[in-house]
Amino acid sequence: MRLSRRQFIKTGLAGGLLLSFAGWLNAAGGRQLSSGEREMLAAICGALLDGALPPAGDERRRLVALTVDGIGTTIAGLSLASQREIGELFGLLVSAPGRMALAGVGRPWREATVGEVSEFLQSWRTSRLTLLQGAYGALHDLSFGAWYARPDTWEAIAYPGPPRGNF
Repeated sequence: MRLSRRQFIKTGLAGGLLLSFAGWLNAAGGRQLSSGEREMLAAICGALLDGALPPAGDERRRLVALTVDGIGTTIAGLSLASQREIGELFGLLVSAPGRMALAGVGRPWREATVGEVSEFLQSWRTSRLTLLQGAYGALHDLSFGAWYARPDTWEAIAYPGPPRGNF
């Protein structure tokens, strides 16, 4: 499919407006996770970690919340430039237009099914656009990094923990 010059300009303008809107949403304060970001990350963690998590219920919600907390801690330790980039990504995914246009998820994150979120993640992972592949990689690495940073998950991968003793 070829875009006409007019379509290209319209698409560029719409994308610019969407990015500006995402930046505006994320401009306030430090890099604390908002409730919308927490819901989005919970949906993404629930999909990425589905095989490692228990079935639906309180324990699953608790483990996902711990993982989201870990993501927040990780982001807070990143450079301001990285925090800003992640904030732009999160701002796009948290806004309803961004969620629908970029992720193809029509309902709020708290109502999205694991299947819907998995489908969106898979489409980004295999996208022809390097930008979407990079965004997928960031979401994947933040989620799994926060998950496996917790000692209670180490047994599943036979990790004995960090070395102990004097070196």
